[in-house]
Amino acid sequence: MEKDKVPTFDKLINPILRALHKMGGSASIQELEDTIVTNLGLSEGVAEIEHGKGSQTEVGYRAAWARNYLKNYGFLENSRRGVWALTAKGLQTKEVDSKKVVREVQRSQREARGNTEQPTVVEEQSEDRSWQDDLLEILREMNPSAFERLCQRLLRESGFIEVEVTRQSGDGGIDGFGTIRLGGLISFNVLFQSKRYTGNIGPETVRDFRGAMVGRADKGLLITTGGFTREARREATRDGAPPIDLIDGQLLVDKLKELGLGVMVKKVENVEINKEWFHSI
Repeated sequence: MEKDKVPTFDKLINPILRALHKMGGSASIQELEDTIVTNLGLSEGVAEIEHGKGSQTEVGYRAAWARNYLKNYGFLENSRRGVWALTAKGLQTKEVDSKKVVREVQRSQREARGNTEQPTVVEEQSEDRSWQDDLLEILREMNPSAFERLCQRLLRESGFIEVEVTRQSGDGGIDGFGTIRLGGLISFNVLFQSKRYTGNIGPETVRDFRGAMVGRADKGLLITTGGFTREARREATRDGAPPIDLIDGQLLVDKLKELGLGVMVKKVENVEINKEWFHSI
């Protein structure tokens, strides 16, 4: 099976370390995955094998576990923006005993749970369903027109002006257009296409969209609830062609959360009484 050609998560630990060192110590998740796929010489077919029903690839899923093990081992840290970076400890190390990393992290996790039982094999743990998964499911079930209106609202909240949904058939897949103004001086016309999708969008969709936008706008924006293949991302930034920005499902839900569009973050208030303060009066 092709899936057997995907390295297990423990075999991705050192490739991730080496990639981050080569990239200056930090990288986005996508940059990191693209680099390790290239460095390991994985074929496009293997790199694009999907994990489950979502848009995440099997390589991406296993790389996520490798990053978390390295984080728990003290070699990596990550920001809320999804950027992963080497810690001071990680900067001093380009190669580790991956099996030792797995053993030590699992041992510390067992101790935290009060369980001293020793595992006999390295297993990939199950991934908990997140709020992002729940939101993506809702978005994929939306009426197409409603999803277009959501994208319209998203662009307006992000600073676009004169955003309109075309609702015209035979328009080459163009769902709407808008204008983004930078610094209050320079404006760019942008055409957008929105796709409720589960899997990964390929390069042909990007090429078709570009063909429809040529001569009509400065930039294109392709928004999906799914993901994009490596070839699609390369096509979007191909030299000599009008650039197209890609918004995948993960970036979409993060942006909805940031803008507070249908997503509310509840903060728990923690009240502490300072007894000494009262006694000192």
